[in-house]
Amino acid sequence: MDHARLANPGFAAARAEVDAARERVPPAGALPDPRFELELMDATNTMSGRSASLLPGQVGETRYRIVQPLPGWGKRELAVQAAQAQVGQAEAMRDAAWVELAARIEALWLRYHAADRERGLARDALALLQGLEALGLARYELGLLPQQTVLRMQREITAQRLALVDIEQRRQGLAAGLNGLLGRAHDAPLAAPADPDPLPEPLEAAALFEALASTNPEVQVAVNGIDLARAERERTYQDRLPDFAVGVTNNRPDEGKSSWDVMFEVMIPLQQSSRRAREREAEYLLMAAEARREDARARASGELGGAASMYARGRETLRLLDHTLLPQAQATRDASRAALASGTVDFDSVIEAERQLIDIRTRRLQTELETRLALAEIKKLTGEFK
Repeated sequence: MDHARLANPGFAAARAEVDAARERVPPAGALPDPRFELELMDATNTMSGRSASLLPGQVGETRYRIVQPLPGWGKRELAVQAAQAQVGQAEAMRDAAWVELAARIEALWLRYHAADRERGLARDALALLQGLEALGLARYELGLLPQQTVLRMQREITAQRLALVDIEQRRQGLAAGLNGLLGRAHDAPLAAPADPDPLPEPLEAAALFEALASTNPEVQVAVNGIDLARAERERTYQDRLPDFAVGVTNNRPDEGKSSWDVMFEVMIPLQQSSRRAREREAEYLLMAAEARREDARARASGELGGAASMYARGRETLRLLDHTLLPQAQATRDASRAALASGTVDFDSVIEAERQLIDIRTRRLQTELETRLALAEIKKLTGEFK
C-alpha cells in the first residue's frame, strides 16, 4: 500500500489534480488585469495638413488610457468559494481513487496469497499420492494389487500435476497484476505472502451503514459535487449585478497642453433571457448533484448489504468446515490408511478418501478467500482504506 501510494501513476494523477485545483483559488479572487489603450486622434492629420501617421506625437492628438475592470459586489468572494469547492471535490475524487486502488491491491493480494497456499496444498497432495503410488507398485509386483488400481493412482497423480501447473500459472498472473498496480515491471519479484490477520468477529450491520453514510468515498464525491453546484448557482445569480471599470486618460494634442480624463464604466445587464437560462441551468445542475448523492448512497447501501451477507455466510461456512467437515474427512482418510495397512480395504477407498480431503481443503481455502474479499469490499464501501 505504501509503495502504491507513491508509485501508482493513476493515483499520482489524482494528487496532481488536487494540487492544480488548489492553485486555482488565489487567482479566483484576484482583480482582472488592467488594460492599456493607445488612441491616435486625427491619424490622417487632416487638421494640420500633414501626411497620415501611426506614430504617437505625430497625429492630431494622442491619448494614453489605463482601464481597470472591477467585478460587481461579492463576485470575487463567490469565485473564491467556487474554487474552494472545486478543491474539495478534487480531494474527494483523489480519496475515492485511493480507496478503489487500495481495494484492488488487497483483492489481488488475497488471491495471490490464496494461490500460494493452494500451491502448497497441491504439492502436499501430490507427495501423498506419490507415496501411495510407490506402495501400490510394490504390492502390484507381489501380485497383491490389480493393475487398474495402479493405473488409477497414476491418473490421480497426473491430474494433480496438471492442477499444480494451473495454480502456478494463476499465481504468476496475479503477481504480474500486483506489480502493475505498484508501478513495477510485470516480472519483478514479490516476497512470499505472509498470512493475513485473523477474520474479525461478526460485523454489526447498523454500525456499517452508519459509517457508509459519512465516509463512503463515492458518497463524499457526490456531496462535494453538491457544494460545487451550489457555489456555481450563487455565482450565476450574482451575475444579475453589473460589473464596473475605472480608467484614466492622458490627452496629448499635437499643439496645446496635455490634459487628464477620468472614466467610470458600468456593464448594463440587459440580456435577461440568457441570464435566466443560465440560472435555470445552475438549478438543474444542483438538482442533478443531489440526485447523484442519493444514487450513490442507494448503490453503496445495496453493495454493502450484499458484502455483509456474503461475509456472514462465509464465516458460518468456515466454522462448519473447520469443526465438522474437515475433521471428518481427516478421520476418514486416517481410518482408510489404517484399514489398508490391515488389509480390510483396497487402494480405491484410500484414494477416494485422499481425494475428498483434498477437495475439502481446497473448498475451505476458496471459502476463506471469498470471505476475505467480502471483508475487503466492506472496507472499501465504508472508507476504511485511508
